[in-house]
Amino acid sequence: MNNIFTGLGVALVTPFKKDFTIDFDALATLLEKQVEGGADFLCVLGSTAETPCLSVAEKLQVKDFVIEQIKGRLPLLLGFGGNCTQELLHEVRDFDFKGIDGILSVCPFYNKPAQEGIYQHFKAVATEAGLPVVVYNVPGRTGINMSAATTLRLARDVENIVAVKEASGNVAQIDEIIAGAPDGFEVISGDDAITSQLIQMGATGVISVIGNALPREFGAMVHAALSRKADEANTLDGRLQPFYPLLSVDGNPAGIKAMMSLMGEVENVLRLPLVPARRETVDALAKALQLL
Repeated sequence: MNNIFTGLGVALVTPFKKDFTIDFDALATLLEKQVEGGADFLCVLGSTAETPCLSVAEKLQVKDFVIEQIKGRLPLLLGFGGNCTQELLHEVRDFDFKGIDGILSVCPFYNKPAQEGIYQHFKAVATEAGLPVVVYNVPGRTGINMSAATTLRLARDVENIVAVKEASGNVAQIDEIIAGAPDGFEVISGDDAITSQLIQMGATGVISVIGNALPREFGAMVHAALSRKADEANTLDGRLQPFYPLLSVDGNPAGIKAMMSLMGEVENVLRLPLVPARRETVDALAKALQLL
């Protein structure tokens, strides 16, 4: 099974109104911006979407709204993970995946399974789902790192596990995965700040945060790197480097929502326990936007 989630993928935020309800008008505008800005695929209901703070009904509303708005113009990757394998398998069996092209499934969080447990979890979920699966390694959120050996074992053993979103920040580990990947399995960057480097090492794309605000600019860098235009990619990446630490210093999606609010695209509203970025971060983002 081939991986279609290549190039610029964007981990969509969930816009909220000042009363904390979902702002579907802002979401529609954001989706059209991604299409017009040259995004290659969209990631729906990932961590950037504040998914843990959405009700089950709201998640379904967002999923259905995105499918209807996009109308097949871009592939859709749906966040679908958990730390109780049996419960997740029940959810997969009952879920309507019509209009969804694949799922992004995060490493089981908090209960910190062994590598064998991670392997068995993803194997079971992928087998039950049937459609393409991108496994997601993000130790900073989950408390556990999926090793290169486990990732490659899954890549070899489970046909519909087509890629890994790697957000460990461990370049040596990511290089080991790229070097050992079987045909049809690819690495997707989960860290905007090192995406240019990872693509030049052999990654095939990114699931991006900054792409919410700057799909055209960040996408130009991604596509230059994929076209092996290293100097151009590095130049474009250099212009965006001031943003990367600002988007993470107060947590995600606090930074990107602050940036998009400055651009007049969403309200700077998050649901507790997440809170908006600090004033000094907002001021620094405003200055960076002026210099872009």
